[in-house]
Amino acid sequence: MGQVMRDRVHEVALPDARPPIKAMHGANIPLRGLYEISEILTAPTRLQITLGNVVNILSSFVQMRHGEMVIKDAAGELEIAATAGNKHAPQSDWRRFTPQAVVDRICATGRPLVIHDVSKSELFQADLQMASGGATMPVTFIGVPIEAEDEILGTLSIDRIRDGAASVHCDEDVSLLTMVANLVGRTIRLHRILSTDRQRLFEEDGRAEKSRDEKEARPARRSPVKIDGIIGESPALKQVLETAAVVARTNSTVLLRGESGTGKEFFAQAIHKLSPRSKKAFVKLNCAALPESVLESELFGHEKGAFTGAVAQRAGRFELANGGTLLLDEIGEISPAFQAKLLRVLQEGELERVGGTRTLTVDVRLICATNKDLETAVVNGEFRADLYYRINVVPIILPPLRERPGDIPRLAKAFLDRFNSENHRELAFAPSALDLISQCYFPGNVRELENCVRRTATLARSSTIATSDFACQNSQCLSSLLWKGADRANDGNASDEFGRNRMPVESPLGARRTGASEGAAVPVNARGPSHPASGATGMRVTDGDRLIDAMQKAGWVQAKAGRILGLTPRQVGYALRRHGIEVKKF
Repeated sequence: MGQVMRDRVHEVALPDARPPIKAMHGANIPLRGLYEISEILTAPTRLQITLGNVVNILSSFVQMRHGEMVIKDAAGELEIAATAGNKHAPQSDWRRFTPQAVVDRICATGRPLVIHDVSKSELFQADLQMASGGATMPVTFIGVPIEAEDEILGTLSIDRIRDGAASVHCDEDVSLLTMVANLVGRTIRLHRILSTDRQRLFEEDGRAEKSRDEKEARPARRSPVKIDGIIGESPALKQVLETAAVVARTNSTVLLRGESGTGKEFFAQAIHKLSPRSKKAFVKLNCAALPESVLESELFGHEKGAFTGAVAQRAGRFELANGGTLLLDEIGEISPAFQAKLLRVLQEGELERVGGTRTLTVDVRLICATNKDLETAVVNGEFRADLYYRINVVPIILPPLRERPGDIPRLAKAFLDRFNSENHRELAFAPSALDLISQCYFPGNVRELENCVRRTATLARSSTIATSDFACQNSQCLSSLLWKGADRANDGNASDEFGRNRMPVESPLGARRTGASEGAAVPVNARGPSHPASGATGMRVTDGDRLIDAMQKAGWVQAKAGRILGLTPRQVGYALRRHGIEVKKF
């Protein structure tokens, strides 16, 4: 037992009265006593009460004045003391019947102890001296050890007034008390085993509950989110997918930001599918594809006769998306006048159709998408700050393809499988072809990669696409020439947009994502065959010796060296600074 209990049971009422010893037949007394004691030991009560009942019932079968049972714990300290026949003694005076020296003697020897006259025993002298003076009657003491599995657990003892008849039955009483002590020992051992098991179960339950609490307290590990149509295993993409899965469970407005071709519409559909609104409509509208007058009618709807050609009432996109999700793509392209109209719908959830007076209430989860730098637009007065704060509740920045190069082979294979299915062909990439395409810069991101795969697959001469099948290996990559020309036309100017109209040297969002300064150039060694810093043949300027050789041939004139390498003077200057090459002046 973990804690020492000093319980003492003096008088415990028994369920029925026992006849006196003299009224019972002598041969039946031990058997009846063992039977009654067995019933008490198997009763579902506390151990202290059980032992107290055993001591009290002994007087029905053994001639005794006092009875006592002392149980020790594993450390030898008193655990339980049960006495009988002491109606007037104080609670703390239990040791007056059995001195500690007697208990220690029985426990040490493990044998019964019979003292016919305690007044003549040295073991009782200390207690007799403390007792009140006067004549005392001779008292006989009988004590037996309580043991189980060769372990001494305590003592069971009685005393009685000595007379000639009682002394004859000492041997019989010792035998009976020994049998009772054995039964008690087994019962105590069973209780201790059950108590230990119960304590162990409590501890295990406590540890399990603590583990559950700790598990609930720390972020749960979720399995990777898989969404149809979105392919990739890069950390940047996984982070966006996890964020989208968390955001989807709420109704908060989401602003998808990223360069053109990063799949903003796919992510908007994914958020809708993962949301509680997935069974409702998903409605999308490209704000840049319509003039302002038509855009208002498309979003809010119109009444019959509201304008020329309005021959019937028409519900707008907000009404069609009621209860579902509405995607407003290219939100950064709407005019300031229309921004004010849109702001009212987002704030109040109410609108009127064009030409109507009835106010309609809509419940729409709004997702906006843009590749424009809205912060710069707000500073320049091109975009309302209040609308910016309204739609920029949960911004999700989609990574460009150059930040997830490991996904390029997976995407290329997926696009090729789609091409094969549509055209009933069985093309496959050679390993070298996948290595080549993985090095490309792809300013147009996933959209440009898909176009590259389709173009190459369409013109492939055999069932295996090799490196020679790519346009960049044959000086026919028009995309590369386009970005190269745009870069030359904008030489010396930092791009403030994601690159919808020209090649993004480094977009503002990319700078904020990676911590780079705004307008910082992309390292040459991160560019592939389609980057303007690379020639039309896919050559990249990564060899300082080759750069020095070109500069020497050109007389250290950067413009001439650029013509030799197929680069602009600005790109040559960047490559010189990157390699730490000092320009010689003549």
